[in-house]
Order: sequence, then C-alpha cells, then structure tokens
Amino acid sequence: MTAKAKLPKGLTFEKALERLEKIVAELEDPERGLEASLELFEEGVALSRFCRGKLEEIQKRVDVVLKETPEGLETEPLDAPGADDAAGEDEA
Repeated sequence: MTAKAKLPKGLTFEKALERLEKIVAELEDPERGLEASLELFEEGVALSRFCRGKLEEIQKRVDVVLKETPEGLETEPLDAPGADDAAGEDEA
C-alpha cells in the first residue's frame, strides 16, 4: 500500500491502530530492506492520518453532546496524555 492507495472500506479506528502497531514492530526489524520499510512507512502514514481524522470526528461529537446537555455543561479541552500521571507524582 502506498500513501496514495485507498484504505480498506469499512476500516475502523481499532483495526487501523492494530495495523499501525504491527507496522511499528515490523519497522523495528533490522533485517527489513529499505524498499519494504518505505512501503510500510507509507502505509503507516496513511493509517495515522485516518486515525487522527477519526479522533477529530469523535472530539467534535463529544463537544456537541456536552453543549446540548440540559445541565448546561460546557466543553473543556482534554488533558494531554499522561497529565494525570504527572499530577499524581506531584501529590505524592
């Protein structure tokens, strides 16, 4: 698959992420040739863009749900990954 190739129809976020994890493992193989590595990299970039797009769609849906609640909740930015871990270390 190249970066221009279409992703499989009906691809889910979970399947794309699973494939990305496999690609990373394959790219770590020192025996893999340059051309094969480049093809995997291109596939990984396409999958990464797909996943990022899905996450952005979900974030928009969450924002809409939070804005429409009868309690009047407002959206707040999500914390960066690992932010809770860092905060927990400061409290200890």
